[in-house]
Amino acid sequence: MKNIVITGCSSGIGHCLVKQLARRQYRVIATCRKREDVAALTAQEMEVIHLDLGDSTSVATAIKEIRERCDDRLYGLINNAAYGQPGAVIDLEREVLRQQFETNVFGTQQLTNGVLPMMLDSGEGRVVQISSILGFICLRFRGAYNASKYALEALTDTMRLEHRDSGVFFSLVEPGPIESKFRQNAYEKYRQNINRDESMFRDTYLEVEKRLTQMENTRFTLPAEAVLKVVIHALESRSPKPRYPVTTPTHVMGVLKRILPDRWMDALLSANSDKRH
Repeated sequence: MKNIVITGCSSGIGHCLVKQLARRQYRVIATCRKREDVAALTAQEMEVIHLDLGDSTSVATAIKEIRERCDDRLYGLINNAAYGQPGAVIDLEREVLRQQFETNVFGTQQLTNGVLPMMLDSGEGRVVQISSILGFICLRFRGAYNASKYALEALTDTMRLEHRDSGVFFSLVEPGPIESKFRQNAYEKYRQNINRDESMFRDTYLEVEKRLTQMENTRFTLPAEAVLKVVIHALESRSPKPRYPVTTPTHVMGVLKRILPDRWMDALLSANSDKRH
């Protein structure tokens, strides 16, 4: 039975992956940031450890525990945990931007670096990064999240080159809209860190708030199982793909980014920035 670790498992994509991959005879170790979520998943007979990617000490402790539980034999790491900080770039304080990177980039990379040697020592393994459509295109008022996912993709592409002949494969999964609590969590971060009434974008933020509090899914929104399908391929294929686009918007934007001039893409992305992505 192969050991895999999945981060961000309290709901959405992560929760789906834990349940479904366990049925495929993997030994799944889930992680959650909140203690109450660790307790809730443990009550569901899942193997869970506490991990706060924004805290380097927590990451170091989790790495040690993963090594002990796996007896230094790990096949897969699925980096799913992340959040989105809404807000115009001009309104992002340095600390707010740093917090976004601490979780989505620095903590994720610390975890990856900490467990990767187990895969390299065994000569096989899979690192699956749950990125986003916003890892290769940008939308307004999502600058912090855009930047964090671009950084994650760059680091992953670099590791794929650095460990090309190691037997460890690195894949990026790039979903568009997926059923989850992402928008709800983003709204909490917006309320914590953005001063709407003092911003030059005050009127626009009123529309942003409507989007963030509107829990209806768009016609392109897919269930988390859509991500599960490509993750299984990334874990089990003899030749996993470097990138897996998921949802119609991701496929379409991937093509348009390759063929359209930058100014045309800017116009298109500006017009779509206020959609419910």
